[in-house]
Amino acid sequence: MTKLLVIAAGGTGGHMFPAQALAEAMLARGWRVKLSTDDRGARYAGGFPNAVEINVVKSATFARGGIAAKLAVPFRILAGIGGAKWRMFREKPDVVVGFGGYPAIPAMVAAYIHRVPRMIHEQNGVLGRVNQVFAKRVHTVACGTWPTELPDGVIGVDVGNPVRAAILDRAGAGYIPPGDYPMSILVMGGSQGARILSDVVPEAIASLPKELRQNIRVAHQARAEDGMRVATYYADAGIDANVQPFFDDVPKRMSEAQLVITRAGASTIADLTVIGRPAIFVPLAAAIRDEQTANARQMVDAGAAILMPESEFTAPALAEQIMAVLTDGAAALKMSQLATGCGKPDATERLVALVEDLAAKE
Repeated sequence: MTKLLVIAAGGTGGHMFPAQALAEAMLARGWRVKLSTDDRGARYAGGFPNAVEINVVKSATFARGGIAAKLAVPFRILAGIGGAKWRMFREKPDVVVGFGGYPAIPAMVAAYIHRVPRMIHEQNGVLGRVNQVFAKRVHTVACGTWPTELPDGVIGVDVGNPVRAAILDRAGAGYIPPGDYPMSILVMGGSQGARILSDVVPEAIASLPKELRQNIRVAHQARAEDGMRVATYYADAGIDANVQPFFDDVPKRMSEAQLVITRAGASTIADLTVIGRPAIFVPLAAAIRDEQTANARQMVDAGAAILMPESEFTAPALAEQIMAVLTDGAAALKMSQLATGCGKPDATERLVALVEDLAAKE
Protein backbone atom coordinates (compact mmCIF):
# COMPACT_ATOMS: atom_id res chain seq x y z
CA MET A 1 0.00 0.00 0.00
CA THR A 2 1.21 3.51 -0.85
CA LYS A 3 2.50 5.29 2.22
CA LEU A 4 0.83 8.52 3.34
CA LEU A 5 2.57 11.61 4.70
CA VAL A 6 0.56 14.36 6.38
CA ILE A 7 2.27 17.74 6.49
CA ALA A 8 1.01 20.26 9.06
CA ALA A 9 2.05 23.84 8.37
CA GLY A 10 1.08 27.46 8.89
CA GLY A 11 0.57 30.26 6.43
CA THR A 12 3.91 32.05 6.26
CA GLY A 13 6.61 31.37 3.69
CA GLY A 14 8.93 30.32 6.48
CA HIS A 15 6.63 27.42 7.30
CA MET A 16 5.29 26.61 3.86
CA PHE A 17 8.42 26.61 1.72
CA PRO A 18 10.27 23.74 3.42
CA ALA A 19 6.92 21.95 3.66
CA GLN A 20 6.48 22.30 -0.09
CA ALA A 21 10.02 21.04 -0.75
CA LEU A 22 9.36 17.95 1.37
CA ALA A 23 6.02 17.34 -0.35
CA GLU A 24 7.62 17.43 -3.79
CA ALA A 25 10.40 15.05 -2.73
CA MET A 26 8.06 12.54 -1.10
CA LEU A 27 5.74 12.50 -4.11
CA ALA A 28 8.77 11.74 -6.29
CA ARG A 29 9.40 8.73 -4.04
CA GLY A 30 5.90 7.39 -4.58
CA TRP A 31 4.28 8.59 -1.35
CA ARG A 32 0.86 10.18 -1.09
CA VAL A 33 1.01 13.60 0.55
CA LYS A 34 -1.67 15.66 2.27
CA LEU A 35 -1.32 19.17 3.67
CA SER A 36 -3.19 20.10 6.85
CA THR A 37 -3.55 23.86 7.22
CA ASP A 38 -6.16 26.56 7.83
CA ASP A 39 -7.93 28.94 5.44
CA ARG A 40 -5.04 31.41 5.49
CA GLY A 41 -2.46 28.69 4.96
CA ALA A 42 -4.42 27.30 2.02
CA ARG A 43 -4.04 30.66 0.28
CA TYR A 44 -0.26 30.26 0.48
CA ALA A 45 -0.27 26.71 -0.81
CA GLY A 46 -0.44 27.56 -4.51
CA GLY A 47 3.10 26.33 -5.07
CA PHE A 48 2.36 22.81 -3.85
CA PRO A 49 2.01 20.14 -6.54
CA ASN A 50 -1.54 19.38 -7.63
CA ALA A 51 -1.10 15.84 -6.31
CA VAL A 52 -1.05 17.18 -2.75
CA GLU A 53 -4.52 17.09 -1.20
CA ILE A 54 -5.12 20.14 0.98
CA ASN A 55 -7.18 19.55 4.13
CA VAL A 56 -8.41 22.84 5.61
CA VAL A 57 -8.87 22.69 9.38
CA LYS A 58 -10.05 25.29 11.87
CA SER A 59 -7.30 27.10 13.73
CA ALA A 60 -6.45 30.58 14.95
CA THR A 61 -3.70 32.68 16.47
CA PHE A 62 -3.62 35.05 19.42
CA ALA A 63 -1.47 37.44 17.37
CA ARG A 64 -4.33 38.90 15.32
CA GLY A 65 -7.79 40.29 15.92
CA GLY A 66 -9.54 41.97 18.84
CA ILE A 67 -10.61 40.63 22.22
CA ALA A 68 -13.52 38.64 20.80
CA ALA A 69 -11.28 36.97 18.21
CA LYS A 70 -8.71 36.09 20.87
CA LEU A 71 -11.38 34.59 23.12
CA ALA A 72 -12.53 32.42 20.24
CA VAL A 73 -9.04 31.02 19.52
CA PRO A 74 -9.19 28.00 21.89
CA PHE A 75 -12.61 26.98 20.56
CA ARG A 76 -11.49 27.20 16.93
CA ILE A 77 -8.39 25.14 17.69
CA LEU A 78 -10.45 22.52 19.55
CA ALA A 79 -12.82 22.29 16.59
CA GLY A 80 -9.83 21.84 14.29
CA ILE A 81 -8.43 19.10 16.52
CA GLY A 82 -11.73 17.26 16.42
CA GLY A 83 -11.80 17.28 12.63
CA ALA A 84 -8.16 16.28 12.37
CA LYS A 85 -8.63 13.38 14.81
CA TRP A 86 -11.48 11.94 12.76
CA ARG A 87 -9.61 12.37 9.47
CA MET A 88 -6.48 10.76 10.90
CA PHE A 89 -8.48 7.85 12.30
CA ARG A 90 -9.85 7.15 8.82
CA GLU A 91 -6.69 7.78 6.81
CA LYS A 92 -4.07 6.30 9.17
CA PRO A 93 -1.03 8.22 7.89
CA ASP A 94 2.40 6.64 8.15
CA VAL A 95 4.12 9.85 9.29
CA VAL A 96 3.04 13.38 10.28
CA VAL A 97 5.50 16.27 9.96
CA GLY A 98 4.81 19.70 11.50
CA PHE A 99 6.49 22.87 10.28
CA GLY A 100 5.13 25.23 12.90
CA GLY A 101 2.44 27.88 12.96
CA TYR A 102 -0.95 27.69 14.69
CA PRO A 103 -2.54 25.87 11.72
CA ALA A 104 -0.23 22.93 12.46
CA ILE A 105 -1.75 22.36 15.92
CA PRO A 106 -4.82 20.24 14.98
CA ALA A 107 -2.89 17.65 12.95
CA MET A 108 -0.02 17.48 15.43
CA VAL A 109 -2.39 16.94 18.37
CA ALA A 110 -4.29 14.30 16.40
CA ALA A 111 -1.02 12.54 15.55
CA TYR A 112 -0.06 12.55 19.22
CA ILE A 113 -3.43 11.11 20.28
CA HIS A 114 -3.35 8.37 17.62
CA ARG A 115 0.35 7.66 18.28
CA VAL A 116 1.30 8.26 14.65
CA PRO A 117 5.08 8.58 14.04
CA ARG A 118 5.68 12.32 14.01
CA MET A 119 8.37 14.97 13.79
CA ILE A 120 8.72 18.73 13.56
CA HIS A 121 10.97 20.93 11.45
CA GLU A 122 12.03 24.29 12.88
CA GLN A 123 13.36 26.79 10.38
CA ASN A 124 14.79 29.31 12.83
CA GLY A 125 17.51 29.10 15.46
CA VAL A 126 14.87 29.45 18.20
CA LEU A 127 11.77 27.26 18.33
CA GLY A 128 8.52 28.97 17.42
CA ARG A 129 5.66 28.84 19.93
CA VAL A 130 3.91 25.87 18.38
CA ASN A 131 7.09 23.85 17.89
CA GLN A 132 8.01 24.58 21.51
CA VAL A 133 4.80 22.85 22.56
CA PHE A 134 5.46 19.75 20.47
CA ALA A 135 9.25 19.44 20.80
CA LYS A 136 8.92 16.91 23.64
CA ARG A 137 5.94 15.19 22.06
CA VAL A 138 7.46 14.07 18.78
CA HIS A 139 9.94 11.38 17.81
CA THR A 140 12.32 13.71 15.93
CA VAL A 141 13.13 17.45 15.95
CA ALA A 142 14.70 18.51 12.65
CA CYS A 143 16.59 21.81 12.81
CA GLY A 144 16.89 24.15 9.85
CA THR A 145 19.38 26.45 11.59
CA TRP A 146 22.30 25.12 13.58
CA PRO A 147 22.66 25.39 16.45
CA THR A 148 19.00 25.67 17.47
CA GLU A 149 18.01 26.54 21.02
CA LEU A 150 16.04 23.53 22.28
CA PRO A 151 14.29 22.64 25.55
CA ASP A 152 16.24 20.59 28.08
CA GLY A 153 16.32 16.94 27.16
CA VAL A 154 15.44 17.49 23.49
CA ILE A 155 18.06 16.45 20.94
CA GLY A 156 17.80 18.05 17.52
CA VAL A 157 18.97 16.75 14.16
CA ASP A 158 20.97 19.20 12.04
CA VAL A 159 19.07 19.02 8.73
CA GLY A 160 19.15 22.51 7.24
CA ASN A 161 16.47 24.50 5.44
CA PRO A 162 15.42 23.32 1.98
CA VAL A 163 15.99 25.85 -0.81
CA ARG A 164 14.18 26.17 -4.10
CA ALA A 165 15.52 24.74 -7.34
CA ALA A 166 16.61 28.15 -8.68
CA ILE A 167 18.98 28.48 -5.71
CA LEU A 168 20.28 24.92 -6.05
CA ASP A 169 21.03 25.65 -9.71
CA ARG A 170 23.50 28.30 -8.48
CA ALA A 171 24.99 26.31 -5.62
CA GLY A 172 28.59 27.37 -5.08
CA ALA A 173 28.41 29.80 -8.01
CA GLY A 174 31.76 31.41 -8.74
CA TYR A 175 32.31 34.58 -6.71
CA ILE A 176 33.96 37.59 -8.32
CA PRO A 177 35.92 39.35 -5.54
CA PRO A 178 35.52 43.13 -5.21
CA GLY A 179 37.91 45.22 -7.31
CA ASP A 180 38.20 48.29 -9.49
CA TYR A 181 35.25 47.36 -11.69
CA PRO A 182 31.45 47.30 -11.38
CA MET A 183 30.29 45.62 -8.18
CA SER A 184 26.81 44.69 -7.02
CA ILE A 185 25.18 45.14 -3.61
CA LEU A 186 21.88 43.39 -2.99
CA VAL A 187 19.69 44.87 -0.25
CA MET A 188 16.75 42.81 1.05
CA GLY A 189 14.44 43.40 3.98
CA GLY A 190 12.25 40.32 3.99
CA SER A 191 9.02 39.84 2.09
CA GLN A 192 7.68 43.21 3.22
CA GLY A 193 10.91 45.17 2.98
CA ALA A 194 12.36 46.99 5.98
CA ARG A 195 12.15 50.72 6.66
CA ILE A 196 15.42 50.80 8.58
CA LEU A 197 17.32 49.46 5.58
CA SER A 198 15.73 52.11 3.37
CA ASP A 199 16.67 54.78 5.92
CA VAL A 200 20.29 53.75 6.43
CA VAL A 201 21.68 51.91 3.39
CA PRO A 202 21.34 54.67 0.73
CA GLU A 203 23.02 57.21 3.02
CA ALA A 204 25.80 54.79 3.87
CA ILE A 205 26.56 54.00 0.23
CA ALA A 206 26.38 57.68 -0.73
CA SER A 207 29.01 58.47 1.90
CA LEU A 208 31.57 56.04 0.47
CA PRO A 209 34.67 57.46 -1.26
CA LYS A 210 33.97 58.43 -4.86
CA GLU A 211 36.44 55.93 -6.34
CA LEU A 212 34.55 53.10 -4.61
CA ARG A 213 31.05 54.50 -4.95
CA GLN A 214 31.29 54.94 -8.72
CA ASN A 215 31.76 51.17 -9.15
CA ILE A 216 28.74 50.19 -7.07
CA ARG A 217 25.44 49.00 -8.51
CA VAL A 218 22.59 48.53 -6.04
CA ALA A 219 19.50 46.30 -6.15
CA HIS A 220 17.36 47.46 -3.24
CA GLN A 221 14.12 45.85 -2.11
CA ALA A 222 12.04 48.57 -0.44
CA ARG A 223 8.45 48.78 0.73
CA ALA A 224 6.15 50.43 -1.78
CA GLU A 225 5.73 53.49 0.44
CA ASP A 226 9.51 53.92 0.69
CA GLY A 227 10.40 53.16 -2.92
CA MET A 228 10.20 56.64 -4.40
CA ARG A 229 12.28 58.38 -1.73
CA VAL A 230 14.90 55.62 -1.79
CA ALA A 231 15.18 55.71 -5.58
CA THR A 232 15.39 59.50 -5.51
CA TYR A 233 18.13 59.45 -2.86
CA TYR A 234 20.24 57.06 -4.92
CA ALA A 235 19.68 59.09 -8.09
CA ASP A 236 20.60 62.38 -6.42
CA ALA A 237 23.80 60.76 -5.15
CA GLY A 238 24.65 59.51 -8.63
CA ILE A 239 24.35 55.86 -7.64
CA ASP A 240 23.13 53.28 -10.13
CA ALA A 241 20.25 51.66 -8.25
CA ASN A 242 17.29 49.42 -9.07
CA VAL A 243 14.65 49.89 -6.35
CA GLN A 244 11.66 47.55 -6.31
CA PRO A 245 9.16 46.30 -3.71
CA PHE A 246 9.88 42.71 -4.75
CA PHE A 247 12.53 40.93 -6.82
CA ASP A 248 11.38 37.78 -8.59
CA ASP A 249 14.94 36.96 -9.63
CA VAL A 250 16.68 36.90 -6.24
CA PRO A 251 18.75 33.78 -7.06
CA LYS A 252 20.27 35.54 -10.07
CA ARG A 253 20.87 38.81 -8.23
CA MET A 254 22.36 37.04 -5.22
CA SER A 255 24.73 35.00 -7.35
CA GLU A 256 25.93 38.20 -9.06
CA ALA A 257 26.39 40.21 -5.84
CA GLN A 258 29.67 40.99 -4.14
CA LEU A 259 27.81 41.82 -0.91
CA VAL A 260 24.30 41.22 0.45
CA ILE A 261 22.80 43.50 3.13
CA THR A 262 19.72 41.88 4.59
CA ARG A 263 17.52 40.82 7.46
CA ALA A 264 18.43 37.43 8.90
CA GLY A 265 15.45 35.32 7.93
CA ALA A 266 16.19 31.61 7.88
CA SER A 267 15.31 31.18 4.19
CA THR A 268 17.54 34.07 3.17
CA ILE A 269 20.43 32.62 5.14
CA ALA A 270 19.87 29.20 3.58
CA ASP A 271 20.05 30.81 0.13
CA LEU A 272 23.23 32.72 1.02
CA THR A 273 25.00 29.62 2.32
CA VAL A 274 24.09 27.50 -0.71
CA ILE A 275 25.22 30.15 -3.22
CA GLY A 276 28.02 31.44 -0.97
CA ARG A 277 28.01 35.23 -0.55
CA PRO A 278 29.33 37.64 2.11
CA ALA A 279 26.57 39.32 4.06
CA ILE A 280 25.80 42.06 6.53
CA PHE A 281 22.88 41.00 8.72
CA VAL A 282 20.49 43.40 10.44
CA PRO A 283 18.25 41.16 12.59
CA LEU A 284 14.68 42.26 13.21
CA ALA A 285 14.77 43.84 16.66
CA ALA A 286 11.01 43.43 17.16
CA ALA A 287 11.21 39.63 16.91
CA ILE A 288 9.95 38.35 20.27
CA ARG A 289 12.41 35.47 20.51
CA ASP A 290 15.23 37.31 18.68
CA GLU A 291 15.32 34.36 16.31
CA GLN A 292 16.99 36.31 13.53
CA THR A 293 20.09 36.88 15.66
CA ALA A 294 20.11 33.14 16.34
CA ASN A 295 19.71 32.45 12.62
CA ALA A 296 22.75 34.58 11.79
CA ARG A 297 24.99 32.99 14.41
CA GLN A 298 26.53 30.25 12.29
CA MET A 299 27.58 32.50 9.40
CA VAL A 300 28.82 35.23 11.73
CA ASP A 301 30.80 32.81 13.90
CA ALA A 302 32.29 31.26 10.75
CA GLY A 303 33.51 34.66 9.55
CA ALA A 304 31.18 34.67 6.54
CA ALA A 305 28.97 37.54 7.69
CA ILE A 306 28.87 40.70 9.79
CA LEU A 307 26.16 41.23 12.40
CA MET A 308 24.80 44.73 12.98
CA PRO A 309 22.00 45.00 15.58
CA GLU A 310 19.44 47.70 14.79
CA SER A 311 20.72 49.71 17.76
CA GLU A 312 24.12 49.96 16.05
CA PHE A 313 22.86 50.20 12.48
CA THR A 314 23.77 53.75 11.46
CA ALA A 315 24.97 55.10 8.13
CA PRO A 316 28.56 55.77 9.31
CA ALA A 317 28.85 52.32 10.93
CA LEU A 318 27.42 50.58 7.87
CA ALA A 319 29.68 52.52 5.52
CA GLU A 320 32.67 51.31 7.51
CA GLN A 321 31.58 47.67 7.18
CA ILE A 322 30.85 48.01 3.44
CA MET A 323 34.32 49.50 2.99
CA ALA A 324 35.87 46.59 4.87
CA VAL A 325 34.30 44.06 2.49
CA LEU A 326 34.56 45.88 -0.83
CA THR A 327 38.15 47.10 -0.45
CA ASP A 328 39.66 43.72 0.44
CA GLY A 329 39.02 41.27 -2.36
CA ALA A 330 40.92 38.41 -0.71
CA ALA A 331 38.95 38.76 2.54
CA ALA A 332 35.64 38.98 0.66
CA LEU A 333 36.49 35.85 -1.33
CA LYS A 334 37.28 34.05 1.92
CA MET A 335 33.90 35.16 3.34
CA SER A 336 32.12 33.72 0.31
CA GLN A 337 33.94 30.41 0.74
CA LEU A 338 33.14 30.29 4.44
CA ALA A 339 29.48 31.00 3.65
CA THR A 340 29.36 28.00 1.34
CA GLY A 341 30.87 25.92 4.12
CA CYS A 342 27.78 26.68 6.23
CA GLY A 343 25.36 25.56 3.51
CA LYS A 344 23.30 22.39 3.29
CA PRO A 345 22.12 22.04 -0.31
CA ASP A 346 20.97 18.51 0.54
CA ALA A 347 18.57 19.69 3.28
CA THR A 348 15.52 18.27 1.50
CA GLU A 349 17.17 14.85 1.15
CA ARG A 350 18.04 14.92 4.85
CA LEU A 351 14.40 15.62 5.72
CA VAL A 352 13.26 12.80 3.44
CA ALA A 353 15.65 10.38 5.16
CA LEU A 354 14.19 11.25 8.57
CA VAL A 355 10.64 10.71 7.31
CA GLU A 356 11.46 7.36 5.78
CA ASP A 357 13.33 6.31 8.92
CA LEU A 358 10.27 7.13 11.04
CA ALA A 359 8.02 5.16 8.69
CA ALA A 360 10.35 2.17 8.86
CA LYS A 361 10.15 2.12 12.65
CA GLU A 362 6.35 2.21 12.71
